[in-house]
Amino acid sequence: MPRLLLFGYGNPGRGDDALGPNLIDHISLLGFSHVECQSDMQLQIEHVMDVARCYQALFIDADLSCAEPFIYSKVVAEKDRSYSTHAMTPSTLLHVYQEVYRQAAPQTFLLRIRGYHFELGATLSNRANANLDAAVKFVSRLCEMDNLKIL
Repeated sequence: MPRLLLFGYGNPGRGDDALGPNLIDHISLLGFSHVECQSDMQLQIEHVMDVARCYQALFIDADLSCAEPFIYSKVVAEKDRSYSTHAMTPSTLLHVYQEVYRQAAPQTFLLRIRGYHFELGATLSNRANANLDAAVKFVSRLCEMDNLKIL
């Protein structure tokens, strides 16, 4: 069982929205044996099973409104309005996890990487690429420590 799940989500066809999957591509090349790297366009209820296979999870997404280069925070289980939609928030996914498995979810974090341009067909902007570089270094250090919790 992998100890850490890294899950990047976003639409690669919408410019900076690809930050999450791009980070996953970079980290997966480093070959950490204790890390499972996954990406998808959005979080869905089926991803509860991915969380069940790890001890800690990190979700990575692009964000138009967060500070540069990124914001790192703990995720707590919470039912919100995304509960009944096709796409879900990390908080709602943890809430569903607790409902399905009847136990506390693994310790989970969210990395929101600052993006700027999300237009259909756009490529990754230079500013977002700089933020991605900083995020890759940060996540690499967490993986090397084998712990997503910042002490």
